[in-house]
Amino acid sequence: LSSRTSAAEKEMGGAEQREKQYGAHQGSGDHYGAHTHFCTDEAKCDQHMEIFLRCIDASGGSSEDGFSAIKLTALARPQFLVRFSEALVKWRRFFLQMATEQGQAGQAVLEMKLEVEKLQETLANLGIVTKAESQEWFMDKSLGMGSTVDLLDWNSLFDSRIKISKPLLIPNRQTGQLEPLLSCFSKEEDLQMKRVLQRMDVLAKRAMEKGVRLMVDAEQSYFQPAISRLTVETQRRFNRNQAIIFNTYQCYLKEAYDNVTGDVELSRREGWHFGTKLVRGAYMEQERERAAQMGYEDPINPTYEKTNEMYHRCLDYVLEEIKHRRKASVMVASHNEDTVKFTLHRMMELGIHPSEKKVCFGQLLGMCDQITFPLGQAGFPVYKYVPYGPVNEVLPYLSRRAQENRGFMQRANRERDLLWKEVKRRLLAGSLFS
Repeated sequence: LSSRTSAAEKEMGGAEQREKQYGAHQGSGDHYGAHTHFCTDEAKCDQHMEIFLRCIDASGGSSEDGFSAIKLTALARPQFLVRFSEALVKWRRFFLQMATEQGQAGQAVLEMKLEVEKLQETLANLGIVTKAESQEWFMDKSLGMGSTVDLLDWNSLFDSRIKISKPLLIPNRQTGQLEPLLSCFSKEEDLQMKRVLQRMDVLAKRAMEKGVRLMVDAEQSYFQPAISRLTVETQRRFNRNQAIIFNTYQCYLKEAYDNVTGDVELSRREGWHFGTKLVRGAYMEQERERAAQMGYEDPINPTYEKTNEMYHRCLDYVLEEIKHRRKASVMVASHNEDTVKFTLHRMMELGIHPSEKKVCFGQLLGMCDQITFPLGQAGFPVYKYVPYGPVNEVLPYLSRRAQENRGFMQRANRERDLLWKEVKRRLLAGSLFS
């Protein structure tokens, strides 16, 4: 467990509340167990990749335009994912801090724009880099021609910054001490980055060969920044002509809308197809317990109603993108009837026809058939998500689905009543088996 807390975080002593999210914790399921197929070494990661390849083959052989789901905690070491997430979050937070100091607090994240001249002065005054060095950053990325830098521009600088020879130091606002913004990645961590991208590359190529789309599952928030970044890197390569790689966004997270809009905007700028699966989220109790015990802000929306609002807001944004550019696709992965009705209503308003297959729906096998079958009969692409594996590993997954879908038993009762109603209708019509 100690290896899952980076050296930089140990040095800082958890000075910033948010960074506590990316340390290891004995409670809340951080240990290696049945919650996730953690990849503890490279050989295990390769074994998991082979299993995913067989899953892709099975999906390609059983349905047209099928999906196969993968988990990145099975393809990369969790220590690396936590470390990479920590670095990404620090980099983003530093941008937001500088935007606040330039008087942009309260603006939407994508509307924040740092004036390059002021940014270079800030970096020099803080002793992070000289003005000449920062000018070189921007020229390397062809950003020097503009007078402002937004979050996507800032993120594009990240790759080169993690490979510099000295750590970037910034003052901690609470302690006044200089602390590492990013410590350099080790050679081993660089290798791990290459290996996980290579595994994703192998899976993506097999998916294209078999006519299958690949969904990268969302996981706990302390892994998620790294998972999303690695997924976007794969989308850049394989989503040039259509959405092959789908990223998953958990709408119970407070930052879900910023994450969706940021990645959509990036896909626009770079010209690739945006693919997403929208879910409400599966780790609420674990995330809240962990946040309380480790003393950082709860990343989850305060109420179920707020999560619904977030889901519909993110979904509406993607549907608008489909209408205007036709270079986005979404799976509405939901057992919520109101969400399905909302989607159908907005598709009709926006002129998105089911035959375009830009919008599809997904429910778990054995759940909410009263939603799945009418959608399929009406011509909408709809999928049944099929989890499989040893009982002791699949049951925890299914129990989280039951927790996620709080009205599950009420819906099960409704489903039973609908089935009886249909049986009676067929008996009265004399067509029981038709």
